[in-house]
This record gives sequence, C-alpha cells and structure tokens, in this order.
Amino acid sequence: MARKHRKLAILAKVETTYGTDSTPTGGANAMLMTDVQIQPLAGEEARRDLLLPYLGHQGVELTGDYVSIEGSIEIAGAGAAGDVPAYGALLRGCGLAETVNAGTSVVYEPVSAGEEAVSIYFYQDGVRHIALGARGNVTMSFVPKQIPRYRFSMMGLLGTISDTALPTADVSGFVRPLPVSKAKTTLGLHGVSALIAESVSIDLGNAVVMRHLIGSESAEMTDRQSTGTAVLEAPLLAAKNWFAAAQARTRDALELVHGGTAGNIVQIDAPKVEVGRPTQGQTQGIVNYSLPLMLTPDSGDDEISITVK
Repeated sequence: MARKHRKLAILAKVETTYGTDSTPTGGANAMLMTDVQIQPLAGEEARRDLLLPYLGHQGVELTGDYVSIEGSIEIAGAGAAGDVPAYGALLRGCGLAETVNAGTSVVYEPVSAGEEAVSIYFYQDGVRHIALGARGNVTMSFVPKQIPRYRFSMMGLLGTISDTALPTADVSGFVRPLPVSKAKTTLGLHGVSALIAESVSIDLGNAVVMRHLIGSESAEMTDRQSTGTAVLEAPLLAAKNWFAAAQARTRDALELVHGGTAGNIVQIDAPKVEVGRPTQGQTQGIVNYSLPLMLTPDSGDDEISITVK
C-alpha cells in the first residue's frame, strides 16, 4: 500500500528526565506545522578498511545515530492573555525558559544552563519515528503580506521506528495567524519607532551538537549567538543615520509587536542590539538598507525575549 506524504502528525512534549520518553499524545501535544523535513536515521559511518587479497566494498558500521527534524509553525498568540501557546514546548526545547504571568502573558527568555529537552513523535501515514532528548534552534521571519513563522530545527536521540497508526491530533489550541501588515505589525529599533520595513528575521543562534560518548548520549547546546536582519526603507541621514550607528557600535533596543487583540499578540524584545554594516539596495525602485543585527546580552541571558499575550 502506498503511503501518502501529506498524512502527517507531529507531537512534542517537554521531558521530566532527559532522554526519557515523555509520551506525548495527540490530544494534548500535537504541533500544527508546515514544510516539515526529517532525517530519520542521521549519523556517521565507520569504515573497516581491511587489507584483503581482493578488491570490493567492505561495508560500513553506522555510528552516532540520531534524528533531525525541521518544520515551521505560524507565529500567533495563545487564544487568551496568560495562556501558554500550543507551540510552547518547542520554544522550551530551544533553550528558552517559560514564565507564565497568569491572565497577562507568557514570556520566553534564554538560559545558559539547565536547558530543557522534548520528546518528539513524527508520524507519516502509518509509520512513527521517535526522537528523545531533542534540543534545537529557532528562527523567526516577518515579511509583509505573508504569515509570520517560527522555523524549528531539532536534533534528538534515536528512539523506536515502528508501524503505528496516525493519532487523532487536536490542534485546536493553535490560533489563526495574522499576516504581517501595517495594521498588525510594528517595529522599533535604536530609538526610531514605527519603522518602514520590508522584512525582519531573527535567529536565536543556538549551536546544538550530538554527543555519543561512553556512558552518555545527548543533544547539547554549546553556544548561543543571536542575530537578525532588518530590511528598512532608507531614510535621509537627518532622520536616522544607520551608518553612524554602525560605526559607533551603538547598542540600543529592538521591539517588534505583531498581532491584534489580547490573546493573539506576540512581542519580541531585544534590549541591546548592535547594527552591522548596512547594505544598500532597492525594491520597486525604492532605496532600502539591509541591516545586520547582533542581539547582545545586557546583564546576561536577556538578549531576547518572546512575549505571548
């Protein structure tokens, strides 16, 4: 029987003990994703290279097995202010601590120790792949007239691969997203509010490595270098001199707010952003600047925050 590519379900749940299956369910932990890619048996190969009296391939040994999964989730709120968004588990698996402010907001901020991990179940029309102890990186993209999205890149230990029926996936917790627009999206940077922007992208910049050692196997976060890019309509220098800001290595705040009413607002804040060398270009005959952004910590583990409210 032919298996259909688009019959998918993905579940993710934070683990209590690293690498121990948290057994996500379709009713409580389903993820609503797009553009999903999986490497179900990633890893390395060890060659024997035996000296024999004849030629021929000697085969290999598969080593360091792991699972790699990528996919996008629409950036939207949680349905009510203070509710945890349905995608919260994946943000926690990307080294972001979750703080719930009841009735107000849920805030995600980076940590440098004690990063959480998730168990991921990937179903595709009758076959289930399990990744344990998964950790990863997330990027965010905001482009006018398009739906904003998180892009998650996760790596985890190889669990079981089995013939398992698709679960009933309840994705009702995911809020319908709002396209990026003047009415629904605002950007402030380096003291200039309501900037005219063609796009904004942010990369949390986690470095994740698979460690297969004697006595231990894990996905480890070894570094974090948060960056971004803002493509802005180019003003006169009297309005804002981005070249001077780059040369002075000025650090100032970024605030991006997207959404409508309470329950469907996502705000990204970065208190100390350096601007890199501006690149000049044009779109539709209008001059623009592409600004590299470096999100630096202020007092530590505070270079970015994602607030769902």
